[in-house]
Amino acid sequence: MLKRLCLGTVAGLALAGLAFSGAVQAQETTIKFTLGWKTQGSDAAFFVARDKGYYKAEGLNVVIDQGEGSGATVTRIMGGAYDAGFGDVNAIIQNAATKPGENPVMVYMIWNRPPFAISSKKATGITKPKDLEGRTLGGAPGTPTTRLLEVFARKNELDMGKIKLTSMAPNLQEPLLIKGDIDGALVFNITSYFNLLLNRQDPEKDFNWLTFGDFGLDLYSNGLMVSQKLIKENPKAVAGLVRAINKAMLELAANPAEGGKVMNRVEPTVNAEIEAKRIEFTYKAHMLTPETEKLGAGDVSDERMTKAIAQIGEAFDLKSTPKIEEVFNRSFLPPQAERKMPAPKS
Repeated sequence: MLKRLCLGTVAGLALAGLAFSGAVQAQETTIKFTLGWKTQGSDAAFFVARDKGYYKAEGLNVVIDQGEGSGATVTRIMGGAYDAGFGDVNAIIQNAATKPGENPVMVYMIWNRPPFAISSKKATGITKPKDLEGRTLGGAPGTPTTRLLEVFARKNELDMGKIKLTSMAPNLQEPLLIKGDIDGALVFNITSYFNLLLNRQDPEKDFNWLTFGDFGLDLYSNGLMVSQKLIKENPKAVAGLVRAINKAMLELAANPAEGGKVMNRVEPTVNAEIEAKRIEFTYKAHMLTPETEKLGAGDVSDERMTKAIAQIGEAFDLKSTPKIEEVFNRSFLPPQAERKMPAPKS
């Protein structure tokens, strides 16, 4: 009888343990997360945070899907299919003006300097905006660079009537540029630079880059955005998501090679060395700026954001001007000491 009692006690404890374990798992908050585009090195931090258990430590189960464009991240979240994602703040601004209360909100700015650029072969002689007149440019519909071309033209006093714009899928831009079928491509330099490398081109030696941020469009770009529903219903989950991604992001800045290996595990067809270089390029070109060194990763300058909102309002003839707090919410950022930008890998 004593033996049966002991066995019963052990079995009871085991069942209680399983019940407790199930309760702990049930407490995890699932967050559906959309990337801005196809999986590449600039997304590595989202997967590092998952694989190293940073989300789990925050009580989160983050399910990551590929994206359809950084502007589409906004519409995916607004449609309710996703809770959070990596996308373009300028698309948030537009939707905050037209559908206030429905737009997602940026809670951690990642690309402090925008990657919007026009790439061209040096042989074409396009070295300044005015050189674009009389040329044919290839752009993917819906991408921020393509959508902002008219604003870029206005800022630089270009005649759009003298510029031919050809629509094409993103994966055709570099091949057609290399062949000479287009004179310039409207791209994200983070993507295009490395597409050229993969096509055995030298993006430094043989190509010019007109970066929008250098020619009048001092805009912010991609970052971590979440739905207003998630902010209202589970602010703890938002803060945990930001902490996990911030930790992974800054780790990769100091060790890009790790990110390349992670991306190769996530998507075996990608080149780990190329993706490590992309991570390093992205950090130096778009994340490490005088502003982020002063404010820390993830934050923005209110003055600059106000100007950026005004530029987007003018560009798209928005009927109202969103306030900063409708677009960006810094209340979920970790303390500045935990967001210190590391020195770039030499």
